[in-house]
Amino acid sequence: MSVLATPDEGIQPQAVLGANGEIHVVYFKGDPSGGDLYYARLTVRGDSSNVNGPPVRINSIAGSALAAGSVRGAQVALGRNGIVHVAWHGSKPLDGSGSPHPPVWYARSTDGSHFDDQRSLSGAISGIDGSTVAADRSGRVSVAWHGLGQQPGEDHRTVYLASSTNDGASFAAAVPATSVATGACGCCGLKALFDRDGTLNLLYRAATGGNHRDATWLAIRDGVARAPVRVHPWELEACPMSTFALADAGSDVAAAWETAQQIYSATLDPSTGSVRNLAAVPDTGLRKHPSIAVNAAGDRLLAWTEGTAWKRGGTFAWRITNRAGTELAHDADAGPVPVWGLVSVVAMPDRSFVIFR
Repeated sequence: MSVLATPDEGIQPQAVLGANGEIHVVYFKGDPSGGDLYYARLTVRGDSSNVNGPPVRINSIAGSALAAGSVRGAQVALGRNGIVHVAWHGSKPLDGSGSPHPPVWYARSTDGSHFDDQRSLSGAISGIDGSTVAADRSGRVSVAWHGLGQQPGEDHRTVYLASSTNDGASFAAAVPATSVATGACGCCGLKALFDRDGTLNLLYRAATGGNHRDATWLAIRDGVARAPVRVHPWELEACPMSTFALADAGSDVAAAWETAQQIYSATLDPSTGSVRNLAAVPDTGLRKHPSIAVNAAGDRLLAWTEGTAWKRGGTFAWRITNRAGTELAHDADAGPVPVWGLVSVVAMPDRSFVIFR
């Protein structure tokens, strides 16, 4: 396993593996309240990496990305023909929109050398948070977030979805991802992933009754959403500013999240809507912001931050388990994480893992 610094001294890495073994990394630089996003391609060999070409700025409007809070950074997905898709929470309202709220931004690169001009996908929806993106090999791209609903309050916050069927060249107007009222925790993230059968999986934090902030799974197949599944309960009368992780696990999806300052993981079965093997990582701590990856042998790497909080950095830890859930290796104090920092993990073709910090 390799642990690598984010390129160019950036923060909040988001890494995905390309078809040719390259790792595609998106990261943030600049003022946390309004900075820029960059994209780089890396080849990793052992504990060293080589950046293949100069980093490319993603956002065409300078300073339009936000890092503060660690839940609103960019997310990245690779689609058909290696097209790079990036979504992020804006740092300020869109000029001329008439809205006082920042939008959800999207940009794509078809060649890895430059990005199209960024586009707002959230329309008139306000109070947005938790932007995420997923793409598949058929040309579908989905950008999701949560925002204010038809009535005030977190109970009525809604998960919205903007969808494309032409590799992100155009998107249909955003619509609610489900008609079921689950609410959404106002300052928590989302994570989206297309599984191998084409189901769009969304993991997010619901909010009902003022204190029910359960980790919730929404599966959408052929445009039809199943009933949301409450994966893990959390009774809390405040927003924990938490994030979520999903990874391909063959016919299943591996998931990770925070509940009560602890990191949990589970296996989601989109064919049945069932949740299996729900477990916490050993020991305790102030744990946040998980990332998860699964290699071809079924081994799972789960990494997370320790001790990070508002305007406070910390450290990160990781744990590898095999298909049966038996621990293979771990490191409880693997290195520093900067203020607003995150970790991102990738499973390599040779079954090794890479962690970006």
